[in-house]
Amino acid sequence: MHLKKALALTLGLLFSLGANAETYHWDNVAMGGAGYVIGVVPSKLERGVVYARTDVGGSYRWDAQNSRWIPLTDWISESDTGLMGVESIAVDPRNPGTVYMLAGTSYFSNGKTVIMRSTDYGQHFDLVDVTSQFKAHGNGMGRENGEKLQVDPGSSNVLFVGTRDNGLFKSVDSGQTWTHVSGLDVGSTANGNGISFVLLDPTSVSGGTAKRIFVGVSRYGSVGPNLYMSKDGGVTFAPVAGAPTDLMPQRAAMTPKGRLYLTYANGAGPHGLNDSEPMTKGRVLEYNIIGGAWTNITPLGMDNAWGGISVDPKNPKHLITTTNNTYRLQQQQLGTYGDHIFTSYDAGRSWVDLMQRGFEIDPNGIDWVKYSSIHWAGDVEFDPFDSKTAWVISGNGVFKTSDIDATLSTWKFDVHGIEESVPTAVESIPGGPLVSTIGDYDGFVHTDPAQYGIRNSPGAGSNTGLAVAAQATHVIARAAWDKIYVSTDTGASWQAAPSMNGNFGRLALSADGSVLLHSPAGSTTTYRSTDFGTNWTPVAGLSVKDAYPVADKVNPAKFYVYDRASGQMLVSTDGGESFTAKASLPVGGNSLVRATPGIEGDVWACLDSRGLSHSTDSGATFTNVDGISSCGAVGLGKEAPGATYPTLYMWGTVGASRGLLRSIDKGAHWDRVNDDAHQYGGAIQGWVNGDMNTYGTVYMSTNSRGIAYGKIDENGEVQVVPQVPVKPAPTAVCTYQLSSTWWGGGIATVSITNEGNDTLHGWQVSWTYSDGSYVSGSAWNGVVTGSAPTFTGSDGGGWNKDIAPGGTASFGFVVAGQDALNANVPTVTGDICK
Repeated sequence: MHLKKALALTLGLLFSLGANAETYHWDNVAMGGAGYVIGVVPSKLERGVVYARTDVGGSYRWDAQNSRWIPLTDWISESDTGLMGVESIAVDPRNPGTVYMLAGTSYFSNGKTVIMRSTDYGQHFDLVDVTSQFKAHGNGMGRENGEKLQVDPGSSNVLFVGTRDNGLFKSVDSGQTWTHVSGLDVGSTANGNGISFVLLDPTSVSGGTAKRIFVGVSRYGSVGPNLYMSKDGGVTFAPVAGAPTDLMPQRAAMTPKGRLYLTYANGAGPHGLNDSEPMTKGRVLEYNIIGGAWTNITPLGMDNAWGGISVDPKNPKHLITTTNNTYRLQQQQLGTYGDHIFTSYDAGRSWVDLMQRGFEIDPNGIDWVKYSSIHWAGDVEFDPFDSKTAWVISGNGVFKTSDIDATLSTWKFDVHGIEESVPTAVESIPGGPLVSTIGDYDGFVHTDPAQYGIRNSPGAGSNTGLAVAAQATHVIARAAWDKIYVSTDTGASWQAAPSMNGNFGRLALSADGSVLLHSPAGSTTTYRSTDFGTNWTPVAGLSVKDAYPVADKVNPAKFYVYDRASGQMLVSTDGGESFTAKASLPVGGNSLVRATPGIEGDVWACLDSRGLSHSTDSGATFTNVDGISSCGAVGLGKEAPGATYPTLYMWGTVGASRGLLRSIDKGAHWDRVNDDAHQYGGAIQGWVNGDMNTYGTVYMSTNSRGIAYGKIDENGEVQVVPQVPVKPAPTAVCTYQLSSTWWGGGIATVSITNEGNDTLHGWQVSWTYSDGSYVSGSAWNGVVTGSAPTFTGSDGGGWNKDIAPGGTASFGFVVAGQDALNANVPTVTGDICK
């Protein structure tokens, strides 16, 4: 009887906990596109199945029922953030739910490259790491060229992929393993694009596989041919006779009648690279496979670069093509100029310029696009099931028309669900809107993050700095390339400051809005103005490159700067006229410190692998918060019900989880509020911030996926999970090695090899000499501090701060003080060292 009661109580408690379990809903702040969609790939087998790839913001699938794009790659982690660059997509011609993607970015994740494989329309992916064989670069030149990855129309098991530096590869086991195709003698090209497209002829299927394969190469001139054909399934290739030698192939499309249509340009695109690749000229050509005849079908008077080409599946004479990188002739809208879209009904013997015939853009609820244009139109695609419908890519998103034959063709800005921008800052104003800055398209003012906001105007392109006066929140400033803009009406209007020193950079406004500080990008001088930029004076005591000044939220006289290179916390108590060094912190943390709303002198510093540190005396001293093994970014938001201190948000690691964490008690306890399906490539832009009006709502920077935000929602898809602080077990082998020795010194190298299963985010190690040796001079690939006999080496926030499983980070320095040939090699120690 007692056992039954105990079980009933236990079950009742569990059901109660489950019913009250807190959940979050994650989405993106609605801005609309704002980035380069580099390819649209529709299935030719199932209506409405369309995939899109972007250069830095992942991939998407079209949801026809809800008329929006579904993101497919938000699960990508911080350590794999480079996979947000999707270079090519291939849909299985026999199964539209089977989709492959070639992903990787050269400057992220150590160039990691994978083939993603899905059999359920991109809901889940298996990853095949191909980094050791070839590397992708989703944000490289030529990224808008044709698809490098293709599934054989005769066999779902056979795939080909063209690479940037390593030629052509083939798989016969659905992408699990890859073999170099030796029959094509093509490697790297001067522009880094290599193979620009691979195209398999479905009419040539014989014996279960396609025999005719075309390969475009991103080169021209004496360096070698740029169009090859195989007639034996890729065993051998030969240059196609008569192909242009003064232009590079961009894209190709084929008809069932054996005609190949190609676009050419004098560069890889989407823009000019240098004098040898200006991306200013090109042609549209027809190649008749039967007989090998070439015909120039370029629209008359248009000798510019060409990009997209598509053939109507229902009518092989119905073509559509686009210019690329063209800003001339016909105005698109409201004084904007961009690319041209042409259509032909007689196999290119005559063309209709849609911009001249009658053209308009439907902003689709995203008003800022009225002042932009369709540009970098490197791809255009017919809907395989509706010849009147077509998509065209653009540097700001993707557009679609539902009647290409109309006298006035309307192109809808069809980007609902696609958010592809680099977010640089966001501020939630108490009692007011959400204000943001982003790359390319300035930023926005939002009254509701779920609804499209108002773009900051005047527009200046990329904005990097954003500041709000904490006690006079109607005063806001933002920094762009050559202008600082100031608003005195909470972002409703903006006025350009009369002058500016340097470009871009970071801003701070004193709590009362009377003082503006500006640290230009790349500068070691910070400037101060008391008249919104009419006059500037250099700030004393602050020779910090790329300083990130932060104002105290209460006292107008106080500002803070953390110098991540030296670890010094510099503080101003005279309204930003001068700074003085206060506390010494570890080097290499996040240069953006956070001042707590409503509490003078309360400051938080995020120190990467050294955790989170808190000051209550205006930066004079700091105390580390227990249980945090890594902190990438920190922010504050509205306090929880019943709490008196603002809510802390952190991108970091507590216990076994790395993600977006929330604390309502100054960091004593943490809950994870995102999950592995909502990582967005990590908060690599270096900030998170809380909403000052709604408890629990948090904004997160992403790897070019715009501003992600999470909010408490009883129907949310993410379970809030309390974190138990656990000191991670050491997983690295840390070694010290001498080389290139001479009398009295030598070169020392310290290496940290990660033998664990998780990425190490930041590192710090120490060693002690017992023989009189000491470090002489600066280190490379790391930062060395200390004095004889004990020294400390750390990543300094450099390129090698993250060590993937199996990876090694090394730094070097000169050691001196005695005959290094007889030196005693010290032991390297640290929390990460075994």
